[in-house]
Amino acid sequence: MTSDFKVEIPEELRKKLGIKPGDRFIVKTEKGAIILQPLRPKEALEILETIADRYLGGPRSIDAARLIEESLDREAGIH
Repeated sequence: MTSDFKVEIPEELRKKLGIKPGDRFIVKTEKGAIILQPLRPKEALEILETIADRYLGGPRSIDAARLIEESLDREAGIH
């Protein structure tokens, strides 16, 4: 780990998991270990639905296209 808390993922693992620069991860702890789980689009929607269920009091429909458009707009600096 570097002094600014960056961790390098070994090339062998990056290739095996298909990880590329800019990929996003879910970071969690499990039994005292830090888990970096690559975030795939389908999994991201499932996680959002789970969060919506938990915090909004029941199943919610997620508008994936709207979420993607808003995310791209934010990254492009369009608000």
